Amino acid sequence: MSDDLLLTDKSDPRVWVLKLNRPDQRNAIATSLLQEIANTLEAADRNETVCCAIIWGGETIWAAGADIGEMADRDALGATNDVRPRLWARVQAFSKPLIAAVHGYCLGAGNELLLRCDIAVAAEDAQFGQPELNVGIMPGAGGTQILPRLVGKMAAMRMVLLGDFLTAQEALAYGLVTEVAPAGEVFERAQKIAKKITFKPPMAVRLAKQSILETMEVPLSAGLQGERRAFSLLFGTEDKNEGVLAFQEKRKPAFKGK
Repeated sequence: MSDDLLLTDKSDPRVWVLKLNRPDQRNAIATSLLQEIANTLEAADRNETVCCAIIWGGETIWAAGADIGEMADRDALGATNDVRPRLWARVQAFSKPLIAAVHGYCLGAGNELLLRCDIAVAAEDAQFGQPELNVGIMPGAGGTQILPRLVGKMAAMRMVLLGDFLTAQEALAYGLVTEVAPAGEVFERAQKIAKKITFKPPMAVRLAKQSILETMEVPLSAGLQGERRAFSLLFGTEDKNEGVLAFQEKRKPAFKGK
């Protein structure tokens, strides 16, 4: 992994922190950066110690879009054969909670990276948008599909067709972020959320995330069936027995992921 593009902090082996590190390019999501994000999240998925991951772009910006330089000479055939959809799918497949800590601009492909996160803490000065129409294209990594499922048709139309940026408070009202915090507290708040997740039963966390994400893919009847299957599966785990016993004994459970 190139530390020039993505810095990974594993000082807490339960919570990996991925920091976008292209400040001179306003953390533009180049293909090489997206590749490293996908590779790192897959490694975190394989590591049984890891409970969740945090993505942030530093204290001034999240990501101000895709790398325009990569698009300059690309034609329709090049866009059709682009590797990026496969990389986005790998990021989407991360099965553990993914937390975003957002400062500053979160635009275009940066906002589409946010759409892959499960919990997002935004700084008070953060701004969110899908301004691709301004350069003659449109969102191509979820900005017209995942975004309206989260914020609704009208808000998505505003962001995509008008190119309007949402303030942090508007993003919170629309459901694009989980909470808004003072700029100096965003990353600390994301860490506190991550730490809280580390005390939850790992298998239940992953199945619950999977079940929630299925609401974006399947009809309600199929989603309810999948939810019940996952619910029933957890009754065969040691963590379920530990959780019930701890509740009865009025103590904190010690989950082992089994």
